[in-house]
Amino acid sequence: MEYCNNCAQRLIKEIPKGDNRERFVCPACNEIHYQNPKVVTGCLAIHEDKILLCRRAIHPRKGLWTLPAGFLENGETTAEGAKRETFEEANATIELLHLYTLFNLPHISQIYMFYIGKLTNLDFFPGEESMETSLFKEADIPWEEIAFPVVTSTLKKYFKDLKTGEFDFRETDLLPKK
Repeated sequence: MEYCNNCAQRLIKEIPKGDNRERFVCPACNEIHYQNPKVVTGCLAIHEDKILLCRRAIHPRKGLWTLPAGFLENGETTAEGAKRETFEEANATIELLHLYTLFNLPHISQIYMFYIGKLTNLDFFPGEESMETSLFKEADIPWEEIAFPVVTSTLKKYFKDLKTGEFDFRETDLLPKK
């Protein structure tokens, strides 16, 4: 950040009174500009023994497969965001069951949250951000073409859990490899 969103003055970086870390602060109007992690929410949409995947039509990872997901919007819950993203990317409607996986990625200031949901019908088709949508059985998933590690991890957990019928919530911290 360079300029204040409130008064357009040049910002400085300092530790505000009562805080413990540097923030962008406006010396003119005293506005503190907090920068917080981005939340990505999405859905592992299921139908029988198949998973809905979308082939990305946008960067990053254009052309690769992913679960329908995207950044949470202001004023919506993570569940609402997961439903919205599933509709936007695959024109699919879902009945959410529960939060399934949460990934903390502090090195890129992002949090990923995937819900398990049942497709309410099979009338899905690619949205603007997808070039293709399809249902996949585990054996047919294009594992080498999955866009993001959090998607691969969620899919592997799901297919492992499918064998036991227990789909417990899991939280994982993903740190950069050293």
